[in-house]
Amino acid sequence: MPAPVVWEGHPKGSPEYRRILLALACAGVATFAQLYSPQGVLPEVAATLHVTPDQSALLVSAATIGLAIGVLPWSWLADRIGRLPAMKWSLVAATVLGIAVVTCPSFGGILALRTAEGFAVGGLPALAMTYLQEEVHPRHAALAAGTYVAGTSLGGLAGRIIAAPIGTWFGWRWGVGTVVIVAAAAAVAFAALAPRARGFRRTPREQQAPIARIVWRHLTSPRMLTLFAQGFLLMGGFVTIYNYLAFRLAAAPFGLSTAVTSLLFLAYLSGTWSSRRAGGAVEKHGRLRVLLAMTAVMVAGVLLTLIPLLPVILVGLVVLTIGFFGAHAVASGWTAAAARTGRAQATSLYNLFYYAGSSIVGWAGGVVFTHLGWDATALVVAALAVGAGCCAAVFLRGHRA
Repeated sequence: MPAPVVWEGHPKGSPEYRRILLALACAGVATFAQLYSPQGVLPEVAATLHVTPDQSALLVSAATIGLAIGVLPWSWLADRIGRLPAMKWSLVAATVLGIAVVTCPSFGGILALRTAEGFAVGGLPALAMTYLQEEVHPRHAALAAGTYVAGTSLGGLAGRIIAAPIGTWFGWRWGVGTVVIVAAAAAVAFAALAPRARGFRRTPREQQAPIARIVWRHLTSPRMLTLFAQGFLLMGGFVTIYNYLAFRLAAAPFGLSTAVTSLLFLAYLSGTWSSRRAGGAVEKHGRLRVLLAMTAVMVAGVLLTLIPLLPVILVGLVVLTIGFFGAHAVASGWTAAAARTGRAQATSLYNLFYYAGSSIVGWAGGVVFTHLGWDATALVVAALAVGAGCCAAVFLRGHRA
């Protein structure tokens, strides 16, 4: 009797490998364009709804809080129905709720709907890395993870640069609504491109460990906690910079318009480049070295924004973005690879911490900016990144998974 064939994953260069990466790139557009589209029109939101800058930023924080809440339920569902079906349902629900957001008249109602939209969106980032680990050959998993993160950066960029100019001309609701339409088209492309899953194996009910036990195991592992901390600290600082830099550049002495400051998000293209390069560098230099190097690059970029010269600030933003996306690509892929059991829960917890950082630190950074100004805000972000690097250097040394 022949031995059963062990599934090792699609190798790099195969048609299925390319389809997976293209499908996840489309999913990244569908997810992250919706998630961050209000960030490009925050000044318009503040003016139209008569709220302060830190209150307007709650449109981003509410969605990321919802996402953080949603990642574990989505991982539970995916363990039962499969990764692909769960991701497809996630994108459908997010699109419906995105339409509801732009038609809601009140600020409170918008925040509630954005929270629900974030919960729906959570199915994609919660499961994408697990899906990659199951469907792509382990030798190419780090590169594939970096490519996926590059796609998410394109999604975040698309949402902002589409919403901002349209929002300037026709109002923020039209800007964000246009992004919802683009996201719906990308979701359809994802469903059409993603090949049939071969690596998913449904665990029999009697063999399923309680999800609370799996989560507790990850939360009591110093290595996993350190990886989760990378997401929380680095993402929190990154979102803070992008949330409030436009407000700084709109004020004296710069006086830039919203249409011009929306072009800041083109810096995301540098993150698209660096996330894929970081994934490739892991194969040569190891995860820890690349993670620490990218974190140092992020800190350098933040410090450059302290110099009150517009060209230097723009260079700093690009450098910051290169470092952040490179570090995130390494940390998120490392989380999926390091989890020997409960992989979906591990990647969900990473995303929970990642988006909790976006929500909590992103909001708290606004309080610092409102009361203490840009210099204090940038120094806080730099300190968070240094803290993340120190934790990684201490607790991840010697771990190669």
